This record gives sequence, structure tokens and C-alpha cells, in this order.
Amino acid sequence: MNSISLTTKKTMLLIFAIFAVSINMRPAITSIGPLLDTIRVQLSLTNAQVSLLTALPVICMGVFASLAPVLNRRFGLNATMVFMVAVIGVMTALREFVPTYTMLLVSSIGVGVAIAVTGPLLSAMIKQNFPHRAGPIIGIYSFGLGAGATASTGLSAYFYEMTGSYSFALSIWAVLALVGIAAWLVSGTDQLVVHQQQGASWKESSKAVRSPWKNSKAWLILLFFGLQSAGFFSIVIWLAPIAIEKGMTLVQAGTLVSLMTAVQIILNITIPLMMERYPGRKMWLLFILSIGLVAVMLFWTDNLPLLWVGALLMGVPLGGIFPIALVLPLDETANAVETNSWTAMMQTGGYIIGGIFPLVIGVLYDATGNHQVTIALFGLLFLGMIVLAFFIGDKEE
Repeated sequence: MNSISLTTKKTMLLIFAIFAVSINMRPAITSIGPLLDTIRVQLSLTNAQVSLLTALPVICMGVFASLAPVLNRRFGLNATMVFMVAVIGVMTALREFVPTYTMLLVSSIGVGVAIAVTGPLLSAMIKQNFPHRAGPIIGIYSFGLGAGATASTGLSAYFYEMTGSYSFALSIWAVLALVGIAAWLVSGTDQLVVHQQQGASWKESSKAVRSPWKNSKAWLILLFFGLQSAGFFSIVIWLAPIAIEKGMTLVQAGTLVSLMTAVQIILNITIPLMMERYPGRKMWLLFILSIGLVAVMLFWTDNLPLLWVGALLMGVPLGGIFPIALVLPLDETANAVETNSWTAMMQTGGYIIGGIFPLVIGVLYDATGNHQVTIALFGLLFLGMIVLAFFIGDKEE
């Protein structure tokens, strides 16, 4: 009985550690959205230049995702994870002490590299330790991402209003890294008993690994994840400037984005649970993406009440699509090493697509001075994901 209780306690600590680490993986990026215009004006930047602050970390999340399995083999999971969370914290904190555009760019790159390594390792851990309950645990992981994004988008504008310092509003999120590191160290991940794969080592599970780069389904998943990432980061980053252009104040726009991400949090955890009970990922994808299209149409109007309704609805696809996308490599692979490989590929290409898109929006806005073009691009992203949903289909039993 004591052994069972101890194992259960360790498992719960691991789940909390996954959550505590995941809340660090968005604030350094999403906190910039509500302050985009403020940073642009105070540093005399173009929209394209300020867009780099959000584009670079996301692109790095793609370019450096393949480092995850390399660093895992070289230094081990625990050391790699603690170091990467520490990098996120240090890079975020430096924004207060060196408040220049150059430091913002450097910190964005550092954060992007750290997130790139952390993401695939968390997915592989979930596959290894929870092979039959991956969906709900991915939901907790997504919930952590959403919680971090919601807090940073909702509170950054308030921190700026209180202090008059955008650098403080961006750097305060370094505190979350302390929580993540402490939770990870306390969880004792190196001692966790893996019931489902007891006696199986990482090397043993890697004997029969399919290369995702030669698999057509893996490429479809990569493209879908890319469009999903492009939609998430573009909407979270640019919705506040769109709202301000339509007549909202800075705090109102920040609250609007916070409302959207609050709905996202709920969907991050409920969609995986609902899919456990009612399987059929294509049905869920089409339903959720259709709601996203309706939200985009509401963004198109100049009616502020409808903009609030659109933000509420947009939280559904932002919260529902990401956990489904994360589960796709888990559904298609046989072991943790294969999952790590597929996830690294998905995030490599997907985050590069996701990082370039907000930058493209910034360039187009500089050229046109019109965010209606931005909203039209949102719509194209959702149409593209709907088409891909038919090709990805349901999980093969």
C-alpha cells in the first residue's frame, strides 16, 4: 500500500511539474502583444521591426526543435529541462535590466531556443510515462501553456499602466521560471517508476524508429501544426492592435485578448477529455475550426460588441486545436523515441511557419496601413486547416 501511495504521489508531482514548466513557454512571447504599439512608439520602430520580437522566438522554436533528442542523450532529461527553464527566466529578466531593442531581440532568440528544446522533451515524457492517458496529460500541458498566455496578455497592460515601464511588464514573467524549476526538482523525475514500460530503457525503445521525414502523414501533421501555430501567434499578437485601431484603449484591448485566452484555457483541458469520451478527431477539428471562421467574420466588422463576441468564440479554436495537434504524433507513433522524433519534426517546420506569419502581417501592415488585410489572412489560415483536417482524418486503430 505504501509503495502504491508513493508511486501515486510521484506521478502527481510529475503532472504538476509538467504544468509548472509549461506555464513558462508562452509569456515571454505573448506579453508583447498588448504592448506592441507602445514598444513600437517608444523605441521608434516599424511594425515589421516590432514583429520580429514575436516572430524570432517562434521561428527559433522550429529551427532548434531537433536539439531536444541530442541534448537529452548528451546531458539527460532532468539537467536539460532545468537548464532550459532557467534560460527562459534569465532571458525574460534581462528585459528589465537592459531595456533596448537589441536586448529584446537577443532575449527573444534565447527564449525561443529554450522552448524549442523543452516542448519535444515534454511530449516524449508524456508518451513514455502515460501511454494510455496521453490525451488528458497533453490537456494539462496545454492548460499550462494557456494559463501562461492568459496571465501575460491580460496583466501586461495593467503592469504597464501601473509602472509606466514596458520593460517591467515584459520582465516580471521571469518569476514563473522559479516555480517551474522548483516543481521539476521536487518531482524527482529521475526516480519515477514507469509501470507501462517497466524495464524498458530509452535505447531499447529506439530500435525500430520510423523516420518522420519520409512519411506523408508526418508532413501533413507538420503543415497542420504550422497553420495552427501561425493562427495562434498571429491572433494573440495582433488582436490587441486591431482592437486599438477599432477604438479600444490599451487596457480594453489587453482585456479582450485575455478574455480570448481565458476561454482557450478551458478548452485546452476540456477538449482532450471530451475526445476521450467521444472519439473522432476529424469531427472535432471541423467543428472547432468552423467556430474560428465565424470569429474571424466578427473581427471583420467595426462593431466593438461583436469584437468581444468574436474574441470569446476565437478562444474555442485557439484552445481546442493545439492539444489535438500535440496528440497527433503520439497517435501515429509506437514509442517515446519515435514520438520525440515526430514531435521534433512537427515543431521544426510548424513553428517556422508559425513565426514567419506574424512577421508577414507586420510587413503588410506597414505597406497597407490596414488591418482588414490581417483579418483576411486569419480567415485563410482557418480555411487551410479545414482542408488539412480531411486529409489527416481520424486515428487508425
